[in-house]
Amino acid sequence: MKRTNTLAIILAFVTTLLPLSANAKGRVVAPSYAWDILPPLGLHEPTTIDTLFQGYGQRSVPVDEYLAYATTGNLGGAGLNMDYLSQQPASPFFFRDAVANWRPVEGDHTFYNTRIPMTLMSYNTGGGRENKQDRLQAVFSGNVNSRLQIGANLDYLYSKGAYNYQAVKNLTWGFSGSYVGDRYELQTFFNHNNGLSQQNGGITDERYITNPAVLQGGQVSINAKTIPTRLSAARTRLKGQEFYMNHRYKVGFWRVTPPNDSIPGDTVEHKTYVPVTSFIWTMDYRDGKHIFYNGSPSEASDFWENQYLTTGASESPTSYWSLSNTVGISLLEGFNKYAKAGLSAYLTHEIRRYRQCPDTIQIAGADRPALLTPYPYDTRVESRGSQNLLWVGAQLTKQQGSLLRYEATAKIGLVGAAAGEVYADGRVQTRFKLLGDSVSITAFGRFANESAPYLMNNYVSNYFIWKNDFSKTRRLRFGGELTIPHSGTKISVGVENVQNLIYFNEQSLPTQHGGSIQVFSATLNQNFHYRALHWDNRLLYQTSSEKSVLALPTLSVYSNLYLQFIIARVLHVQFGIDCDYYTKYYAPTFQPATMGFVNQRESKAGGYPFMNLYANMKLKKARFYVMMSHINQGMTGKNYFSMPLYPMNPRLFQMGVSVDFAN
Repeated sequence: MKRTNTLAIILAFVTTLLPLSANAKGRVVAPSYAWDILPPLGLHEPTTIDTLFQGYGQRSVPVDEYLAYATTGNLGGAGLNMDYLSQQPASPFFFRDAVANWRPVEGDHTFYNTRIPMTLMSYNTGGGRENKQDRLQAVFSGNVNSRLQIGANLDYLYSKGAYNYQAVKNLTWGFSGSYVGDRYELQTFFNHNNGLSQQNGGITDERYITNPAVLQGGQVSINAKTIPTRLSAARTRLKGQEFYMNHRYKVGFWRVTPPNDSIPGDTVEHKTYVPVTSFIWTMDYRDGKHIFYNGSPSEASDFWENQYLTTGASESPTSYWSLSNTVGISLLEGFNKYAKAGLSAYLTHEIRRYRQCPDTIQIAGADRPALLTPYPYDTRVESRGSQNLLWVGAQLTKQQGSLLRYEATAKIGLVGAAAGEVYADGRVQTRFKLLGDSVSITAFGRFANESAPYLMNNYVSNYFIWKNDFSKTRRLRFGGELTIPHSGTKISVGVENVQNLIYFNEQSLPTQHGGSIQVFSATLNQNFHYRALHWDNRLLYQTSSEKSVLALPTLSVYSNLYLQFIIARVLHVQFGIDCDYYTKYYAPTFQPATMGFVNQRESKAGGYPFMNLYANMKLKKARFYVMMSHINQGMTGKNYFSMPLYPMNPRLFQMGVSVDFAN
């Protein structure tokens, strides 16, 4: 995985951004505001700009991504968030889901409106020559004037990995722009992503970690790079791009404000445009390509039960593209004192196209693979497929006001595979004063009756073929959240009933559970501090009524004990040690050919504390850190697996710096 050409492109890209953010006077001006997109009509949702130094270093430790994370181990590698209520359903191109944590969020982008150009740049590194990991990230935003903004983003990740044949290289780049005028608004972005990752299938024997002396004739220590892996010639190429445009034309009236008599000399009438109704058009184009290649036929016969298309070196490509158009009309919130909420109606049409390997398997007879005999596979899977989908929906929002805010979105499928789909999502929040602080209570609810993705019903590759006719999956979820800033407390409780859940069984094939599964989840965030001493805690309790289908760790804990202080009035320091822990459970394992997480009932993972010793610092506009991740390796047991045969990274020294060039 050579990096010379890629690094040259990145350096050229970054070099073009830096001069745009320079100011001869050396002043530092904070950006005016930032916002995300609220689907499906592109409403602005205020957000913050990432300049906090607390927890900065922990972002480079894969197992710290979530309270419980089933991962192949390497930075940028595949992983599954085991906090069930924050999981997302399978996407139309489900290969991407396993690495979505390291890719741009589809359909979403952060926009900035800055008074002067801004560049946020971050570089993180760790390890030595054999296990090096690097990540360079840059975000640029600049305003042509108070209404027109342009931006660019870049994310380059390269990690060799602690174990053999698990290197990852991923490059994301894109551009964005926005225009916010009295009558017309535009939000647009383009993101391109291209990643290549080696797949080692896990190590051959967990005793190389838990008891290496048994396998090495009494030698108790072992170099992670010498541990044999199940695959050595397998790799995945996953790339895709997205082009998004949201247009809004507002119709309203001019409100005239007379001169202010309290200001001497003010004789000018002030005119403000008040929008009443807006017309919206959103276009979203996405595509993706997944290629799995294995160059070792001998390893393939041991790793996979079947080889359908060839017994030699194999390459299985799958690609798709989708184009959606949404048109809507919206009655805007706040144009007069009686308009307490915004109300919108919309229509979404989407075309999806799929292309995969030709299906050449015999339908019947002696040449029919045995595994397919009991499977509903009496016709071939088409190498090309398409879907023509149509939804109608409505949205109710109240984004203004301090006492009560809410949003509700509902849509119904009318045409194609979407026919009969129902999706409804709502959230309401209220705030009130308690002990001199603002306490918030949020209630949420969701109902979904959704069709299975096309590729869950129709798929062809060398190692897996399936043809299904899954029923719609129904989910009903509700819960609430209480936040008390004064005591550092946040409590969230949720319940979901899911029927016809689709999952990968122990043969790595998608299957559907016909009954209902109930999941209960409760999360407590509790932070304590006394002067410079801080102790932050997050606890997650969750249980599933069908553990053989949906296995979850019962208790997950993140605890962070640190000192936070200032040196010489300019250097902010957070110095401490943190710990991730979750109870043992039948964690899923990873199938590299399909990038799916597979149920298994043979081995448990968990019950191991993963600890990092770190120092996060901030000096003016620069953040930096040093860290020894997995500091407790060899001190608190050896069973450090997040999935069967996939050990967590061993002890690793890391450091990084992030600079805000908003000057």
